[in-house]
Amino acid sequence: MGAQRGKDLLIRAGDGAGGFVAVAGLRARQITLNAETVDVTNADSAGRWRELLAGAGVRRAALSGSGVFRDQASDARLRQIFFDGTIETYQVVVPEFGTLQGPFQIASLEYRGDHAGEVTFDMSLDSAGALAFTAL
Repeated sequence: MGAQRGKDLLIRAGDGAGGFVAVAGLRARQITLNAETVDVTNADSAGRWRELLAGAGVRRAALSGSGVFRDQASDARLRQIFFDGTIETYQVVVPEFGTLQGPFQIASLEYRGDHAGEVTFDMSLDSAGALAFTAL
């Protein structure tokens, strides 16, 4: 994957009817993929180097973003998902790379405003099940 414009990374929330609505107004967005390790080092480990058990740790993903809501539909959808406490399907589209899709729960949804500025928001989502990756 070559260099990409950050604004082309897209986060979409499930619309509750099988489609998706883009989370509008995001100025910054991030996806983090993590895999816990399982240490199986023992007295017989070669040179006492740490050994890990392949594929045994818990995997998780986190999405985060911040910006200004520009679209009433995406603002209302995220707010409803948060207050209902539901787990919804989200998509992350990385141009010229692929799409990551799966269930996430909103861990935090923050609103803030400065006296002489616009209202902004921050959101954090944690994966809640298996994710699928589709390469472009």
